[in-house]
Order: sequence, then C-alpha cells, then structure tokens
Amino acid sequence: MATLLVLCRFLHFIVVLLMFGACVFRPWLMGNAPQPALDRQVLRISRALAWLGLGSGVAWLLLITVSMAGSWDAALQPATVQLVLGKTFFGQVWLWHLLLNVLLLIALIKPWSALRLPLIGLLLATLAPVGHGAMLNGLSGQLLILNQVVHLACVGAWLGGLLLLVLILRQLQRHGLEPILRRFSGAGYGLVAGLLVTGLINVRVLTGQLWPTPLFNGFALILLIKAMLVLGMLTLALLNRLRIERCEQRLETLKASVMAEWLLGILAVAAVSLLGTLPPMAMAG
Repeated sequence: MATLLVLCRFLHFIVVLLMFGACVFRPWLMGNAPQPALDRQVLRISRALAWLGLGSGVAWLLLITVSMAGSWDAALQPATVQLVLGKTFFGQVWLWHLLLNVLLLIALIKPWSALRLPLIGLLLATLAPVGHGAMLNGLSGQLLILNQVVHLACVGAWLGGLLLLVLILRQLQRHGLEPILRRFSGAGYGLVAGLLVTGLINVRVLTGQLWPTPLFNGFALILLIKAMLVLGMLTLALLNRLRIERCEQRLETLKASVMAEWLLGILAVAAVSLLGTLPPMAMAG
C-alpha cells in the first residue's frame, strides 16, 4: 500500500508540475505569435497529462480511503469515500482539486485557452496542503502552505519549462536557439533562488533544524538524495549557460544535456513523493 501511494503521488505531482511549467514558459520562450506545430504538440501532451492527472488523482483518493478504512471493500463503498471527502482535511482539499482537474480537461478540449493557465495554477496550488503542508495549524500552517505553493511553482516552472525546451530543440533545429536559451536561463536564476529559499524554509519548519540528522537515515537520507539530484540539475544548467554562444553548432550535445537535466528533475520529484509519506524529524519545541 505504501509503495502504491508513493507511485501515485509521484505520477500525480509530475503531471501537474509539467503542465504548469509548459503553460507558463510557452509565451515566455516563444512569444504570443502562433507556433502551429509546437502548439499542437503541447496541447496534445497537456490533454494526455490532464487525463493522467485525473486518473491518478482518483487513485490517490482511493488509496487514502483504503488506509483510513483498513480494507479495499470498505474503501470502495460510496459512503466511505463521501466520509473522507466531507470530514477530512485531505478530502475537502482533494474534492476541489479533482473538480479543478475536470474543469482543466474541459478547457483543454474546448478552445478556452485563456482559462488554462489559471486552472493549472489553482490545480498546482491545491497540491500544497497535501502531505507535510498540513502539519501546522493557524497562521503558521497557512504560511507553510503558502511557502509550499511558491516552492511547487518554482519546481513546476523549471521542469515544465525543460519539457517545452526539449520540444523546441527538436523542432527549431539550427536557428533562433540562442535567444530562447538566454530567456530560459534568465528565468532560471529566479526559479533556482525561489526553489532553494522555500526548500530551506520547509526543512527548517518541518524538522526544527537547518538540516535534519542523522544524515543517512530515513527522511534525511531521501532529502539528501533530492538535494544531490537538484545539484546535478544546477550543474548541467550552469554548463549550458556558460556555453550558450554558438549553441547551434553543438545541437545534439545540447539536446542530451537538457534531457539529462529534465530526467534528474523527474527523479527529484520521485524523491519528494517518497518524502511526503515519511515523518520528518522531531520538531523543535
């Protein structure tokens, strides 16, 4: 059950993060002018991700219901699901989350492009109270959730932006890449700063320490693995930034580097999905 929950969390988080980042970076990297081939591909991927998000979101709800009810038979009863949705904090948040997912699917099927980014943004924001974000009450809890929203937005913009960059590199081939890469790199500075600051705040609030100890055990170990993966992403991003001039002459290397950076990000989200199911270290009194 625990393994299924981790896999479901990972799938759902990565789907929402990719949709958010791709939608945010599309006008930033390519402007508002239509790009028919790219836009069709992004729309097709977004629709598939939205369907996957709805399926994994429902599966996540059922897995939480099973963990509360103690058996699949009880969890599959409508009354039990209704009880979870109506009487638990997770269920109340998740009801809105699933509704937003349905509305997003409709906006992606219909020509309602203006609604897509707001809906994706709200979908991402309703992931923040899930997991450790709900540990605190009152103003402290609200600030922690707000911090988590900013953290998820930075992660999503980076990962989804990398996905969009992969698609652009496959289509543009050998012209117009340098200004696009400079725009992506420029936005990346802010995203990395936001990611690091909000991540450190999360660690400090949840563990009561600047970094949890013992270092190679449980929550701290998975957090360390996540940090190393993010460090790998930063290293690749810095190398690409330093070699941005005449990037068209090393297109295949650039594609491989961006793909590697994106895959490291996917693995970091997998680590986060596991972190969300582990208790953090004891908080300071």
